[in-house]
Amino acid sequence: MTDRPRSGVSPAQIRRTLKRVFGLRELREGQEAVIARVLAGLPTLALMPTGAGKSLCYQLPAVLIDGRTLVISPLIALMKDQCDALTDYGIDAIALHSGLSAGEAAQARQAIDDGRARIVFTTPEQLGNPEFVDALRSRPVELLVVDEAHCLSQWGFDFRPAFLEIGAAIESLGQPTVLALTATATPPVVDDIAEILAIPRDGIVGTGSYRPNLHYRAEHFSRAEDKQARVVERVAATAGAGLVYVATVKAAEELHAALASAGEAAGLYHGRLSAARRHAAQDAFMDGSVRVMVATNAFGLGIDKPDIRFVIHFQLPSGLDAYCQESGRAGRDGEPADCTLLYVERDRGVQQFFLAGRYPQLNEFQAVVHALGESAPHEAGWTIEQLAERLGHRRKVAVVVNLLRGEGLIDCARDGVLHLHGDRAPDSAKLESLAQACAARSSRDRDMLERMVAYAQSGQCRWKLLLEYLEGAAPADPCGTCDNCLRLAAHLAQQPSTPREQAPAETARAGFAIGEQVRTRRHGLAHVVTVEAQGVTVAFTNGQQRTFLPEFLAHTS
Repeated sequence: MTDRPRSGVSPAQIRRTLKRVFGLRELREGQEAVIARVLAGLPTLALMPTGAGKSLCYQLPAVLIDGRTLVISPLIALMKDQCDALTDYGIDAIALHSGLSAGEAAQARQAIDDGRARIVFTTPEQLGNPEFVDALRSRPVELLVVDEAHCLSQWGFDFRPAFLEIGAAIESLGQPTVLALTATATPPVVDDIAEILAIPRDGIVGTGSYRPNLHYRAEHFSRAEDKQARVVERVAATAGAGLVYVATVKAAEELHAALASAGEAAGLYHGRLSAARRHAAQDAFMDGSVRVMVATNAFGLGIDKPDIRFVIHFQLPSGLDAYCQESGRAGRDGEPADCTLLYVERDRGVQQFFLAGRYPQLNEFQAVVHALGESAPHEAGWTIEQLAERLGHRRKVAVVVNLLRGEGLIDCARDGVLHLHGDRAPDSAKLESLAQACAARSSRDRDMLERMVAYAQSGQCRWKLLLEYLEGAAPADPCGTCDNCLRLAAHLAQQPSTPREQAPAETARAGFAIGEQVRTRRHGLAHVVTVEAQGVTVAFTNGQQRTFLPEFLAHTS
């Protein structure tokens, strides 16, 4: 680090603090650039893969700058761990969220009011409470951190409408320096985050998503019931801790029972378990009491366990974003780890079921607006809970309310009571625009699912497919470690002297000829362009080309 940050913090001070407080001798790739921008007071978006040390990018500046650091995160389960770790470093940190008891919340508020809390963790939902924002304003907030920033974008796979409160909070808190952090963001999501948080293009710092220690593979099955035996087999054959992700609670419970019957020390985690059981399961996995965690996607975001040696997806995830996020929890220590997707076509239908009805439609926006326009309980207005009780489906009501608040169409009082802005219902055009945006998001999610299916069926390098999706461009060289790369290498080793353009054995082995018309299971007719060991590349009538494993193609005659 050669330039002196405008904050007045010298490179020597940074190095001393890094060693004295955090016990580290040097910064990792990307950390130095991000920290330098933060200390210079420049808005920054850090795109760093899981395990790259994103937390230090705000923890170190928080120690060096005057004023308070506010960290906005969707991860209630992780906040206590982060606070405890910072306390061990001698840094005063507190968390304020809905999971605290009344006594714990009062202590946290006191630490905010008297200024003891140097770092404050909270959820985006808390930013909707004007009293909380007023308490934060009592002392200067110099740095505002948005963790898991992909949740801010309506094009992110884990969009949280409450994140829309952040823009207003930044203004209310006096425009502190903004740092956004995420491990998984496609180019459209990056653009969305940058626009919402006013981060310039030169403020986007990325270290790349490629992690050579992660070895990807996909295994295909004709019958769903065969997959359970395969999971038991792979878990028994693989040393170390592992995660097995499933799409449904039923599958989680059945697979957990199968692993337990096989003598595996397995935990279970899904959203229908009580909070106490979920916490106990997470603690057991973190401390090694159980080796394998069977879980829905309710588990894992922000989990800081570096020695996970394998991640198995028992069912198809919703898209490549989610798959990268979940599989990326393997190998955070840099040691080799396996990421396996078990695929059967019927799993696609499970995700289609989840997609149906995920987003509110026009009539649901109209229902909330109509309810708010009526005489409310005690003539005071409606809370989200009261609206949900009347209209049903709390999650959708919460999404509608947050989207309406984000557009400035409804207001929230200090006691959580909602009112139409200016006591006037928004015109129908505004509601139709919001409904159309939700419809566009639904269409985008369906496209994401189709790309996930294409990944499962593809014969191309797995890492090329993932990086093309995440970063918009694929690397020139294949990874050499995924199942498709290993398959190609084994084939070439058997025929080292055969020129590729003179390899009829490849055509015969795959059963397809160049120029032949074939039918794909999901995308209709195409013509064969090349036939190689890693798969059959076909061209569609629109000019698009895609590589499939032979079993996902059929002859037309």
